[in-house]
Amino acid sequence: MHSEILLTHRKQLMEENDLSLHDNTKDYRLTVDIVKELWSKTYNTDGKPDWSHILPYYDESVYFRDSIQELKGMEDFKAMTERLTKRSKDLKMNIVSLASNETMIFIEWEMTIKFKKNPSSILYGSSRLTLNEEGKITEQRDYYDLWGDIFDNIPRFGKAYRRFMKRKFG
Repeated sequence: MHSEILLTHRKQLMEENDLSLHDNTKDYRLTVDIVKELWSKTYNTDGKPDWSHILPYYDESVYFRDSIQELKGMEDFKAMTERLTKRSKDLKMNIVSLASNETMIFIEWEMTIKFKKNPSSILYGSSRLTLNEEGKITEQRDYYDLWGDIFDNIPRFGKAYRRFMKRKFG
């Protein structure tokens, strides 16, 4: 069964190269196996993210929200992915675990980001993907501690930030 899913997915990926990003005749129904393969490829392409192979799995009216922004629609979503590609010096993602039911897929991930002057930082987070009847992503909600995970890697500042957070909120 597992090998059949992988073979079907590989065939699907090969066929995608001949289709436009918005070909509605193709069945882009997500599974946990497809998500793991696609998300790993998205961020592990020589440090620059590449979303081209994953965009067909998103619905045209996709809603996206994370710690920084909230947007709706494929045009805004694609613009966000292009901004991320331009800003990233080096970006890698490790998929830690996945869980799903008929309408949702949860991804636990570790994203390593390299900035110009500071060492690499690891963001620990998760994404909730909500799927429509066709299995396309209609909503993506990303959860992560942007400031804490980045501040941890800035010399002297990381410890001060954690002390402040513990004193005020711990």
